[in-house]
Amino acid sequence: MAGKVFFSVTMSLDGFIAPEPVPVEDGLLTPARQDDPDVRRWTAQWAALQQWQFPLRFTRENLKLGEGGEEGRDDDIARETFERTGASVMGKRMFDLGEQAWPQEAPFHTPVFVVTHTKRDPWERPGGTTFHFVNDGIEHALDLARDAAAGRDVRIAGGGTTILEHLNAGLVDEFSITLAPVLLGAGTRLFAGVDASRITLEPIRSEPSSRVTHLTFAVRLTGA
Repeated sequence: MAGKVFFSVTMSLDGFIAPEPVPVEDGLLTPARQDDPDVRRWTAQWAALQQWQFPLRFTRENLKLGEGGEEGRDDDIARETFERTGASVMGKRMFDLGEQAWPQEAPFHTPVFVVTHTKRDPWERPGGTTFHFVNDGIEHALDLARDAAAGRDVRIAGGGTTILEHLNAGLVDEFSITLAPVLLGAGTRLFAGVDASRITLEPIRSEPSSRVTHLTFAVRLTGA
Protein backbone atom coordinates (compact mmCIF):
# COMPACT_ATOMS: atom_id res chain seq x y z
CA MET A 1 0.00 0.00 0.00
CA ALA A 2 1.40 3.39 -1.00
CA GLY A 3 2.14 5.91 1.71
CA LYS A 4 1.11 9.55 1.81
CA VAL A 5 2.78 12.46 0.07
CA PHE A 6 3.37 15.29 2.52
CA PHE A 7 5.48 18.30 3.30
CA SER A 8 6.57 19.71 6.63
CA VAL A 9 8.03 23.21 6.98
CA THR A 10 8.71 25.91 9.55
CA MET A 11 6.99 29.21 8.82
CA SER A 12 7.41 32.69 10.30
CA LEU A 13 4.38 34.53 11.66
CA ASP A 14 4.38 36.73 8.56
CA GLY A 15 4.22 33.73 6.24
CA PHE A 16 7.79 33.03 5.09
CA ILE A 17 9.49 29.62 5.05
CA ALA A 18 12.95 30.95 4.15
CA PRO A 19 14.76 34.30 4.11
CA GLU A 20 14.83 36.40 0.98
CA PRO A 21 16.60 34.37 -1.74
CA VAL A 22 20.21 35.11 -2.52
CA PRO A 23 22.33 33.67 -5.37
CA VAL A 24 23.68 30.18 -4.68
CA GLU A 25 25.87 29.76 -7.75
CA ASP A 26 28.92 31.41 -6.19
CA GLY A 27 29.08 29.28 -3.06
CA LEU A 28 26.72 31.08 -0.70
CA LEU A 29 27.29 28.79 2.27
CA THR A 30 30.94 27.89 1.75
CA PRO A 31 33.47 28.97 4.43
CA ALA A 32 34.97 31.60 2.12
CA ARG A 33 31.67 33.49 2.08
CA GLN A 34 30.86 33.48 5.79
CA ASP A 35 31.86 37.14 6.34
CA ASP A 36 29.74 38.41 3.45
CA PRO A 37 26.97 40.69 4.88
CA ASP A 38 24.30 39.05 2.70
CA VAL A 39 25.37 35.60 3.85
CA ARG A 40 25.41 36.68 7.50
CA ARG A 41 21.92 38.16 7.17
CA TRP A 42 20.54 35.06 5.43
CA THR A 43 22.14 32.70 7.93
CA ALA A 44 20.94 34.69 10.95
CA GLN A 45 17.35 34.78 9.67
CA TRP A 46 17.37 31.10 8.79
CA ALA A 47 18.77 30.24 12.23
CA ALA A 48 16.08 32.33 13.95
CA LEU A 49 13.36 30.56 11.96
CA GLN A 50 14.71 27.08 12.74
CA GLN A 51 15.82 27.81 16.31
CA TRP A 52 13.19 25.50 17.83
CA GLN A 53 14.94 22.45 16.34
CA PHE A 54 18.51 23.03 17.50
CA PRO A 55 18.13 21.93 21.16
CA LEU A 56 16.21 18.72 20.35
CA ARG A 57 17.66 15.31 21.10
CA PHE A 58 16.61 14.07 17.64
CA THR A 59 18.32 16.98 15.86
CA ARG A 60 21.52 16.43 17.79
CA GLU A 61 21.45 12.72 16.98
CA ASN A 62 20.63 13.19 13.30
CA LEU A 63 23.28 15.86 12.70
CA LYS A 64 25.89 14.09 14.88
CA LEU A 65 26.13 17.06 17.26
CA GLY A 66 26.69 14.95 20.35
CA GLU A 67 24.67 13.33 23.07
CA GLY A 68 21.89 14.89 25.08
CA GLY A 69 19.26 17.34 23.94
CA GLU A 70 15.71 18.17 24.89
CA GLU A 71 12.88 15.68 24.79
CA GLY A 72 9.17 16.43 24.73
CA ARG A 73 6.54 17.01 22.06
CA ASP A 74 8.74 19.08 19.72
CA ASP A 75 11.30 16.29 19.76
CA ASP A 76 8.60 13.66 19.21
CA ILE A 77 7.23 15.49 16.16
CA ALA A 78 10.67 15.98 14.62
CA ARG A 79 11.43 12.28 15.11
CA GLU A 80 8.02 11.15 13.80
CA THR A 81 8.46 13.24 10.65
CA PHE A 82 11.84 11.62 9.99
CA GLU A 83 10.66 8.08 10.73
CA ARG A 84 7.59 8.25 8.48
CA THR A 85 9.69 9.36 5.49
CA GLY A 86 10.80 6.64 3.10
CA ALA A 87 12.06 8.99 0.37
CA SER A 88 12.14 12.71 -0.39
CA VAL A 89 11.72 15.00 -3.40
CA MET A 90 13.41 18.39 -3.60
CA GLY A 91 14.14 21.15 -6.08
CA LYS A 92 17.52 22.05 -7.53
CA ARG A 93 17.92 25.27 -5.52
CA MET A 94 17.42 23.45 -2.21
CA PHE A 95 19.92 20.82 -3.29
CA ASP A 96 22.47 23.46 -4.35
CA LEU A 97 22.25 25.15 -0.93
CA GLY A 98 22.34 21.84 0.90
CA GLU A 99 25.30 20.50 -1.04
CA GLN A 100 27.30 23.43 0.36
CA ALA A 101 25.96 23.15 3.91
CA TRP A 102 25.08 19.53 4.75
CA PRO A 103 27.62 17.43 6.64
CA GLN A 104 29.25 14.54 4.79
CA GLU A 105 26.55 12.29 6.22
CA ALA A 106 23.55 14.15 4.80
CA PRO A 107 20.59 14.22 7.22
CA PHE A 108 18.04 12.29 5.10
CA HIS A 109 19.29 8.67 5.35
CA THR A 110 16.89 7.66 2.54
CA PRO A 111 16.78 8.19 -1.24
CA VAL A 112 16.29 11.81 -2.36
CA PHE A 113 15.05 12.72 -5.85
CA VAL A 114 16.16 16.15 -7.10
CA VAL A 115 13.99 17.78 -9.77
CA THR A 116 16.43 19.47 -12.12
CA HIS A 117 17.40 20.09 -15.74
CA THR A 118 21.01 19.17 -14.91
CA LYS A 119 22.11 15.66 -15.86
CA ARG A 120 24.19 14.04 -13.15
CA ASP A 121 24.93 10.55 -11.89
CA PRO A 122 23.48 9.55 -8.51
CA TRP A 123 25.44 11.00 -5.59
CA GLU A 124 25.77 8.53 -2.73
CA ARG A 125 26.60 9.85 0.74
CA PRO A 126 27.54 7.98 3.92
CA GLY A 127 24.64 7.03 6.16
CA GLY A 128 22.14 5.87 3.53
CA THR A 129 21.37 9.05 1.55
CA THR A 130 21.62 8.83 -2.23
CA PHE A 131 20.62 11.81 -4.37
CA HIS A 132 19.07 10.94 -7.72
CA PHE A 133 18.69 13.66 -10.36
CA VAL A 134 15.43 13.62 -12.33
CA ASN A 135 15.21 15.61 -15.56
CA ASP A 136 11.60 15.06 -16.66
CA GLY A 137 9.37 16.74 -14.08
CA ILE A 138 7.81 16.40 -10.66
CA GLU A 139 5.43 13.56 -11.56
CA HIS A 140 8.26 11.24 -12.58
CA ALA A 141 10.34 12.24 -9.56
CA LEU A 142 7.38 11.49 -7.30
CA ASP A 143 6.75 8.12 -8.95
CA LEU A 144 10.40 7.18 -8.37
CA ALA A 145 10.20 8.37 -4.78
CA ARG A 146 7.06 6.33 -4.13
CA ASP A 147 8.77 3.21 -5.44
CA ALA A 148 11.86 3.88 -3.34
CA ALA A 149 9.79 4.58 -0.20
CA ALA A 150 8.45 1.01 -0.27
CA GLY A 151 5.15 1.84 1.39
CA ARG A 152 6.37 4.60 3.66
CA ASP A 153 5.50 8.25 3.10
CA VAL A 154 7.17 10.59 0.60
CA ARG A 155 8.21 14.01 1.82
CA ILE A 156 8.38 17.01 -0.51
CA ALA A 157 11.38 18.54 1.20
CA GLY A 158 11.43 21.91 -0.58
CA GLY A 159 12.04 24.53 -1.53
CA GLY A 160 8.92 26.59 -1.70
CA THR A 161 8.54 26.48 -5.48
CA THR A 162 8.78 22.69 -5.58
CA ILE A 163 6.28 22.31 -2.74
CA LEU A 164 3.84 24.67 -4.47
CA GLU A 165 4.15 22.78 -7.78
CA HIS A 166 3.17 19.53 -6.05
CA LEU A 167 0.34 21.21 -4.13
CA ASN A 168 -1.15 22.88 -7.22
CA ALA A 169 -0.85 19.62 -9.17
CA GLY A 170 -2.98 17.84 -6.58
CA LEU A 171 -0.13 15.57 -5.54
CA VAL A 172 -0.02 16.40 -1.80
CA ASP A 173 -2.14 14.45 0.70
CA GLU A 174 -1.18 16.26 3.88
CA PHE A 175 1.12 18.95 5.23
CA SER A 176 2.41 20.31 8.51
CA ILE A 177 3.48 23.84 9.34
CA THR A 178 5.49 24.64 12.42
CA LEU A 179 4.63 28.26 13.18
CA ALA A 180 7.60 30.04 14.73
CA PRO A 181 7.37 33.36 16.65
CA VAL A 182 9.62 35.13 14.15
CA LEU A 183 9.03 37.99 11.70
CA LEU A 184 11.25 37.94 8.61
CA GLY A 185 9.69 40.83 6.68
CA ALA A 186 10.63 39.32 3.33
CA GLY A 187 11.56 35.95 1.90
CA THR A 188 9.97 32.90 0.34
CA ARG A 189 6.20 32.80 0.80
CA LEU A 190 4.94 29.23 0.68
CA PHE A 191 1.44 29.99 -0.58
CA ALA A 192 2.20 32.78 -3.07
CA GLY A 193 0.66 31.46 -6.28
CA VAL A 194 -1.40 28.66 -4.71
CA ASP A 195 -4.46 27.57 -6.69
CA ALA A 196 -6.90 28.27 -3.84
CA SER A 197 -9.93 27.61 -6.07
CA ARG A 198 -9.38 23.85 -6.02
CA ILE A 199 -7.83 23.19 -2.63
CA THR A 200 -9.69 22.77 0.67
CA LEU A 201 -7.85 22.13 3.93
CA GLU A 202 -9.11 19.86 6.70
CA PRO A 203 -7.48 20.52 10.10
CA ILE A 204 -5.99 17.38 11.62
CA ARG A 205 -3.88 18.63 14.52
CA SER A 206 -2.91 21.78 16.37
CA GLU A 207 -0.31 21.46 19.11
CA PRO A 208 1.40 24.39 20.82
CA SER A 209 4.70 24.00 22.63
CA SER A 210 6.78 26.50 24.58
CA ARG A 211 8.56 27.56 21.35
CA VAL A 212 6.26 26.94 18.36
CA THR A 213 2.82 25.73 17.24
CA HIS A 214 2.51 22.63 15.07
CA LEU A 215 -0.38 22.65 12.57
CA THR A 216 -1.32 19.70 10.34
CA PHE A 217 -3.87 19.68 7.51
CA ALA A 218 -5.25 17.14 5.07
CA VAL A 219 -5.53 18.42 1.50
CA ARG A 220 -8.81 17.93 -0.36
CA LEU A 221 -9.26 18.84 -4.04
CA THR A 222 -12.50 20.70 -4.70
CA GLY A 223 -12.41 21.25 -8.47
CA ALA A 224 -10.59 20.51 -11.71
